Amino acid sequence: MLAASPVLTNAQNGEEAATADADGNKVHVAFREVEKDDLLGGVSVVDVKELTKKNFTTYSMDNMQGYVSGWNGASLWGYSDALILVDGVPRSANNVKTDEIETITFMKGAQAVVLYGSKGANGVVLITTKRGQRGDMRVSVRANTGWDVAKSFPEYLSAAEYMTYYNQARKNDGLGDLYTPTDIYNHGSGLNPYRYPDVNFYSSEYIGKVRNTTNATAEIEGGGKFATYYANIGYERSGDYFKFGEAADNFAQRLNVRGNVDMRLNDDISAYVNTTASFYDSRSANGGNYWEAAASFRPNRVAPLIPMSLIDPNAASVWEMLGSSENIFNGCFLGGTQNDMTNVFGGYYAAGNAKYTSRNFTFDVGLDFSLDKVLKGLSFHTMFAVDYATSYTTSYNNNYATYSPIWSSYGGKEVIVGLEKYGLDERTAKQNISGSADTQTINFNAHFDYARTFGGVHNVSAMLLANGYQQTVSGQYHRTSNANLGLNLSYDYAKKYFATFGMAAIHSAKLAEGHREALSPSMTLGWNIAKEKFMEGSIFNDLMLSASLSQLNTDLGIDEYYMYSGSYTQNNSAWWGWRDGISLNPAIVNRGANENLTFLKRKEFSVNLRAAMFDNRLTADLSWFTSTLNGKVIRPTNMYPNYMFTYWLDASFIPYINYDNDKRNGFDISVNYKEKFGEVEFMAGANFTYYNTEATKRDDSSFSDAYQYREGKPLDAIWGYECIGYFTSPLDVLDSPSQAALSGNVKKGDLKYKDQNDDGIIDSKDQIFLGKGGWYGSPYTIGVNLSAKWKGFTLFVLATGGWGAKGVKNSSYYWIAGENKYSEVVRGAWTEETAATATYPRLTTGDGSNNNTTSTYWLYSTDALHLSKVQLTYDFASNLFQNTWIKGISAYVSGSNLLTIAPERKILEMKVGSAPQTRFYNMGVKMTF
Repeated sequence: MLAASPVLTNAQNGEEAATADADGNKVHVAFREVEKDDLLGGVSVVDVKELTKKNFTTYSMDNMQGYVSGWNGASLWGYSDALILVDGVPRSANNVKTDEIETITFMKGAQAVVLYGSKGANGVVLITTKRGQRGDMRVSVRANTGWDVAKSFPEYLSAAEYMTYYNQARKNDGLGDLYTPTDIYNHGSGLNPYRYPDVNFYSSEYIGKVRNTTNATAEIEGGGKFATYYANIGYERSGDYFKFGEAADNFAQRLNVRGNVDMRLNDDISAYVNTTASFYDSRSANGGNYWEAAASFRPNRVAPLIPMSLIDPNAASVWEMLGSSENIFNGCFLGGTQNDMTNVFGGYYAAGNAKYTSRNFTFDVGLDFSLDKVLKGLSFHTMFAVDYATSYTTSYNNNYATYSPIWSSYGGKEVIVGLEKYGLDERTAKQNISGSADTQTINFNAHFDYARTFGGVHNVSAMLLANGYQQTVSGQYHRTSNANLGLNLSYDYAKKYFATFGMAAIHSAKLAEGHREALSPSMTLGWNIAKEKFMEGSIFNDLMLSASLSQLNTDLGIDEYYMYSGSYTQNNSAWWGWRDGISLNPAIVNRGANENLTFLKRKEFSVNLRAAMFDNRLTADLSWFTSTLNGKVIRPTNMYPNYMFTYWLDASFIPYINYDNDKRNGFDISVNYKEKFGEVEFMAGANFTYYNTEATKRDDSSFSDAYQYREGKPLDAIWGYECIGYFTSPLDVLDSPSQAALSGNVKKGDLKYKDQNDDGIIDSKDQIFLGKGGWYGSPYTIGVNLSAKWKGFTLFVLATGGWGAKGVKNSSYYWIAGENKYSEVVRGAWTEETAATATYPRLTTGDGSNNNTTSTYWLYSTDALHLSKVQLTYDFASNLFQNTWIKGISAYVSGSNLLTIAPERKILEMKVGSAPQTRFYNMGVKMTF
């Protein structure tokens, strides 16, 4: 395929983690393959096919920041939401497995993505899948099985401890105890956990710490002079953590088939066909999200299962009531209360199950024509792709009854003498279908290429491109479209001096007529210093310096269609009267019109230096960039007089305009080294990325104090209050600036904030910049990969890290108030006795809004270094399989996400309201025939 613009790669050689193509000479970039020595900047490449030999993973983008610079796991040069292309077509990275991939190209610079038009302005990740090679048919089979082991679970208080602290919260609020000492003792003793529950959602009774994933893949390839073929067939199945009810049978499975054929039709025409089909299914219990319930359902509320053995044999009405129930599990019935008639436990046992089904089909066809007979060096290439994905959910939805026991004591033994029933047991055996959705993508491109060399030193190339795609998503009125023309002109003299010009003519239907077209130009100059005579005999095999200047126009950031037009609706909540018997309701202006709304503009200047030294044993790749994104779309309420809008009837004449400007700058560097020490082949790679963001233009007129201006602050700025401790007494509350704007019930033990503007009131005007939130990934990112090969053994180690961002402890685990569930953090709650050592504000049964707001009190560092992967592989000697149909066997064991070194490791490794973080231990074998 064809080239967009000058690009630079940190490709390594041989078996290094990041390399060029298998032949080491070409890399995949926009619409073509390019000689590695001709790349000029803004691109990094991972040779996934080679990498998989020593580091097997199943997710295509797994820890890519460990192999390339400029990508931090979330953004390219600080731009998030990169366009993901699989074989040149917009597709999800989740729908292609690692063992289907040949290379992944990260196009970071504006000059590298200009030919992709509007939708490529945030960067492009190009995933190129494997293709067949000439030769006899070759078959390889890989099988893996592994276990996710939970790193940690949230720690919540037991029932007795919760009740004790809740009483303390009521005391803090001037209320009496809700739970008596006897209640607390009964719930804590465990003598009758069915009458006095103490439910631990993370108990081994309900969930395990391990789940299994097993997969198998077969690859088939071969071909001759006129056709080559490749096929990949894979199946994967994973279980879940749950050990009870319908959830014990939860699973997810995926079957995928990928195939392609490359054909040489004659000396001038070749063609290819690609197709894939994937079938994904997952089964889960109905009844709600268990992990969310674990973060909110208090431990003393309900005993999930109550043994029937505790029923008084003489309680005839109880036995009669349960005799008709269909929901008796292991000799137990479902517990409930008036307030908790249903719960996640009952749901997982009796509410039924759901099966999510997803089907994804893709088809590509391409033709390549040599037009040498018309004009030497001229060729034509075109491709057409159609993707279709559909999904839906089928379920059996049952209703179920729960029961609240009535207890009595006979001879010192507590027995159930009565039941309160809530709900009905209903199993309809009726299958329901819901959530039906589908997506269709149509992609097309065609381009003329011209490449000639004149006089042995003047290398000229050109490309004229038409490119576009359209996605139709069910439930969305407008299709997502991208259409552009492209032009690329390149010249180099003796592979020493380079000049490239790229340009795209783009179109967007999101803008008004007359504003829907724009030109995006890019210019790059390069100098391969290593080619100069004065560098002969130096240590440098390659030393390429390049600089690029680009302006990309994009409609990314124009979120909806018709934002340029005025909008009006009828408001039925307001009434003006009657006329001729007709009720009159006002027409409301939602927004004003602005047909001059136009594209956002990414303007960028970048410099790149690529070097190879000591017979290519040491390579380095350095990029520096400064980039602005101008004309972001806002509705500038503060820039218009207040009579242009009303809060009732919620009307506004204010239009969308291009106003905000952003700036991003930084650098990235990648260094790779390979050496042989005796029988040991050693390879190492280190990558570092730094980026900084700044809001360079904002409408800050609503802020009276400069310290609140968004202009000049990072794009991921966290804003909140500066906490200066706890209120120590009622007098301290009275003598301090009023915090009534945050809560009407501020007391001693609550958090105390600094009055930034000295107006005697703590409100939103006192919020300050607290730190970078890392919403586009950590500002500082590092990746290190090491591998050593000795005889048949290969050891691979990968570490990744990120620094410079902050997080806020704002989940329900930390922000606790009212009747919310209590976590272990409340053990440090402020009281009169613990005032000097408190690590948590006073507890309250109120809304807690004074304490539960973003401030320095809740801020923590997200700095971390991760041991992301260790794998040991053994390749059996080929002579062991002489005279057999086996050509090779490799066996390996690995561990992923093994270790986190961080000042706030506990916070970073804990998941609240979702499945836990895990370490993954895997073993596998690959056989080639």
